[in-house]
Amino acid sequence: MKKILILGAGTAGTMMANHLNHEVEKKEWEINIIDHRQEHYYQPGYLFLPFDIYEPEDIVKPIKDFIPKGVNLINEKALKILPLEKMVQMVNGDQLHYDILIIATGCNIAPEEIPGMKGSEWHQSVFDFYTFEGSLALRNAMRDFKGGKLVVHITEMPIKCPVAPLEFAFLADSYFKHKKMRDKVEITYVTPLSGAFTKPKATEALSHLLDEKNILQINDFGIKKIDNEQKKMIDYEGREVAFDLLVTVPTNKGDALMENSGMGDDLNFIPTNKATLQSLHYPEVFVLGDASNIPASKAGSVAHFEAEILTENILHYIKNEPLKESFDGHANCFIETGNGKALLIDFNYTHEPVEGSFPFPGIGPLRLLKESRMNHMGKLAFRWIYWHMLLKGTHIPFVSTAMQEEGKHF
Repeated sequence: MKKILILGAGTAGTMMANHLNHEVEKKEWEINIIDHRQEHYYQPGYLFLPFDIYEPEDIVKPIKDFIPKGVNLINEKALKILPLEKMVQMVNGDQLHYDILIIATGCNIAPEEIPGMKGSEWHQSVFDFYTFEGSLALRNAMRDFKGGKLVVHITEMPIKCPVAPLEFAFLADSYFKHKKMRDKVEITYVTPLSGAFTKPKATEALSHLLDEKNILQINDFGIKKIDNEQKKMIDYEGREVAFDLLVTVPTNKGDALMENSGMGDDLNFIPTNKATLQSLHYPEVFVLGDASNIPASKAGSVAHFEAEILTENILHYIKNEPLKESFDGHANCFIETGNGKALLIDFNYTHEPVEGSFPFPGIGPLRLLKESRMNHMGKLAFRWIYWHMLLKGTHIPFVSTAMQEEGKHF
């Protein structure tokens, strides 16, 4: 019997397990999925936990609850991929053969990359919110914060969910307003980019919101180190940003498994065909989600669209048919702007976010690049969709895998 091996039971890997379980011939193919963790985390919830919008139980559920019958879950840690031998070596000494390998190992924060970041103030006055532990620790710090300099910072790109740091700044503004202490908190947004976002139209809208909410913006900041004693960040030009509470997004890197296997780039991301999602070096290896180096956002919506396209391409690969070059980099993201409102952006490799309506042209009901209560409700509703539809490989009606141009004002 031939074997499909999926590395990673996070969002992307779980979706692929469910999609393929419906599609491949069970008498010919065995599907295995490897993940050493016991728990599945709803990562968009990390943003809400520090503001007491979500509780921990909203974010964490058992991995096994989302792996379909017919797919074998292997709760062990992978050590190394041997691509020439089509084998995955496990920490426990097992060696697992594959005919098709799907890599969905995601990416992780690496605060140790910046001198002083993971120092004496780590999870004391310097926090991340890209891990469950960091987000939970930050929740307690936010509850106790009496005022001062709150700095929201991005170390370098690419990062998982590029809009999340902006959302944190906006939600912090709203949070402290509701606590009647916004006048005691100076919020600064520090980024290595030349603007608030990577796309010009969205940058214009988001910069306007930063100004409107009295959030200071510092651009082109290439952090060199953190001085824990003085509580300040220092960049390569000698600029300094002082903080009382620093919320940072550390360097994001692909899984260390890729470094062990010699399959990744300098940040452990895997060179991948951006249209087919096939490895550039190994034809039987496919990559999706945050693990690849394609120039698309590292976001859940991207993994969702990739999973549907990759399922089709794996079926083509099984039949020795040409792969479809059909992934266009499509991403759509709700951006929380505080006070019960949110923006929605929809874009791909070639089209930047613009105004318009979504998902129905001219009707909506969601508006692109415009703050609305409806967009905020859409973001909150996504948690139910995630647990009950997305992970299970259920098609979400009215949301196209490829970005639609209708209804947008280009």
